[in-house]
Amino acid sequence: MTARLRVDWPSCRARGLCHELLPELVDLDEWGYPVVGGEVTPDLLADARAAVRMCPRLALRLVAARPV
Repeated sequence: MTARLRVDWPSCRARGLCHELLPELVDLDEWGYPVVGGEVTPDLLADARAAVRMCPRLALRLVAARPV
């Protein structure tokens, strides 16, 4: 499965926990909101799932990537 992270912007409150848990894919913008870059690789899938579960606002989700 190829996956990507999606942010539910109305729910996100810029706490930055996703960046702490998955700095390989999540950066923070100047206001602290997540900037997700790239697909979730198989070696990062477990960490991505943990970030989704631990988001305090449930604003992060894992979705199947669209084929190019």
